[in-house]
Amino acid sequence: MNVEQLNRMNSGKGFIAALDQSGGSTPKALSQYGVEENSYTNDEEMYTLVHEMRTRIIKSPAFDSQYILGAILFENTMDRKIDGEWTADYLWKKKNIVPFLKVDKGLADLANGVQLMKPISNLEELLTRAVERNVFGTKMRSVIKEANAVGIREIVEQQFEVGKQIFAKGLIPIIEPEVDIYSTDKTKSEEILKEEIIKQLNKLDKNVKVMLKLSIPTVNDFYSELISDLHVVRVVALSGGYSREEANQKLAQNHGLIASFSRALSEGLTAGQSDDEFNSKLSTTIKEIYEASIQ
Repeated sequence: MNVEQLNRMNSGKGFIAALDQSGGSTPKALSQYGVEENSYTNDEEMYTLVHEMRTRIIKSPAFDSQYILGAILFENTMDRKIDGEWTADYLWKKKNIVPFLKVDKGLADLANGVQLMKPISNLEELLTRAVERNVFGTKMRSVIKEANAVGIREIVEQQFEVGKQIFAKGLIPIIEPEVDIYSTDKTKSEEILKEEIIKQLNKLDKNVKVMLKLSIPTVNDFYSELISDLHVVRVVALSGGYSREEANQKLAQNHGLIASFSRALSEGLTAGQSDDEFNSKLSTTIKEIYEASIQ
């Protein structure tokens, strides 16, 4: 584990950029960027186009370590290069931004009010490759739809079980049990979720470190106990369907919680923009998210 990267993630100012749209969400991400499905004929062409989009974001002067602590990559992005460097190496060597990797394979069907992660059949091989590519940590997402205590316990147990395997490989896991922001009992779900996370944190060996990626809570500063836990490197927030403006407003009311936005980060960026237009828009977005993350 890179100690310099660990210290940066633990105490640095800024946020994490989520550039990890995977196979299922890539067409939508490209469409929002102004690249329609008739622009490519197969997955390889699609992934090449999305890598070009991500490369443009990463290489932009606006994508600066003054504001950005880390970036989450999709597996296909990790396995591609920017200016002859593996993407993770480019992020750290050229930008001083800590690289993460999305490792989950999507969501299982709804059961007990939640969607667990699908089995990650190639996890060990993927983690080995991530270590070889100089990735610092990983991210994996589950979703909570209802305040179902059984389902939420299952989600948290699954996340921590896989998280311990990831930590054993020398990587820091980002544990992401997202609470659906449109859930009618979101507050109750968050109460159960926090209780279950604390139970799992208390079971960890003292040397084990994790990160948490959570929906912005309904009650401000609700996750302060998690933020101060000695096992937790950082607690980051997903935008979860809020507009960037609303996500930033809510985030700014939660001290110590920092952003890890995906759609909200790329909102307003298009392939047809000139470099000056693109960089200016990205700069404004990044500075707004940064300001909300350092309250």
